[in-house]
Amino acid sequence: MKPMITAGKSSPMVLISSHYKSMTKSEQKVADYVVNQTEEAVYLTVTDLAEKVGVGETTVLRFCRKLNYKGYQDFKLAVAQSRVGPEEKGEGEVAETDSLDVVAAKITRQNAKTLADTLELFQSAGLQRAIDLLSSAGQISFFGIGSSGLTAQDAEHRFMRMGFHVNCSTDSHVMAMKAALAGGGDVVVGISTSGSTKDVVDTMRIAKENGAKVICITNHGRSPITRYADVILLAASKESPLQGGAFSSKIAQLHLLDILTKAIEMQRREPTYGSIKKTAEAVLDKMY
Repeated sequence: MKPMITAGKSSPMVLISSHYKSMTKSEQKVADYVVNQTEEAVYLTVTDLAEKVGVGETTVLRFCRKLNYKGYQDFKLAVAQSRVGPEEKGEGEVAETDSLDVVAAKITRQNAKTLADTLELFQSAGLQRAIDLLSSAGQISFFGIGSSGLTAQDAEHRFMRMGFHVNCSTDSHVMAMKAALAGGGDVVVGISTSGSTKDVVDTMRIAKENGAKVICITNHGRSPITRYADVILLAASKESPLQGGAFSSKIAQLHLLDILTKAIEMQRREPTYGSIKKTAEAVLDKMY
């Protein structure tokens, strides 16, 4: 009996080569793309890859599992790990030999580019739709996992200060329960850089099935979370699996949130200003 080649003991490219002949024609199309476009593939969502190759998402998942990976994210992580090294660093990326001054300058340029790229993706019609939904919502729920969960917590704080009935959850079980209780007058906001975080995607589906309006903040316009969204707000920052929670992604999310809340303040001037004034006065005695 031939011994199984397991993920983690061989590089993804070696595994692809060794399993190639046993793959279906559709799986071989995925393999060909990954081998020939490796640098791009590590940044794609499962939806993006399936569309580029011309196969279904289930084919991509079968391809990954045939190589003994748990799923697409596990496979991407292995690919990213196999490519780590000085020769893989692109122009402008931080190198181990950089001085502290150079590191600071490079990161500043990267973050500034993230904000500029997010502005290029800006669509006023989508933002206005989000403003309208949030302004008329009976209850607003922000959901996110990991680093995106921190953005969700920040969003809750901002909207609470503006006088909205708002809550936040970063626990997958609580998220699912809150989504199940969301109704037609409620808005659920899912935050996911990849747009493929299963717990967040599942929560959006549950909320949508229960009649709530869904807004998503993501870096990928074609990702699983967008299937359930009434409004998609796009942030610009690509990160490989090794960069999960990259600060540039956080900056892009917070930048979108800043634009959104400022626009709501402007359009709901009187009630918003009154709430901000009350909340500011409530904590005056907490400061010296």
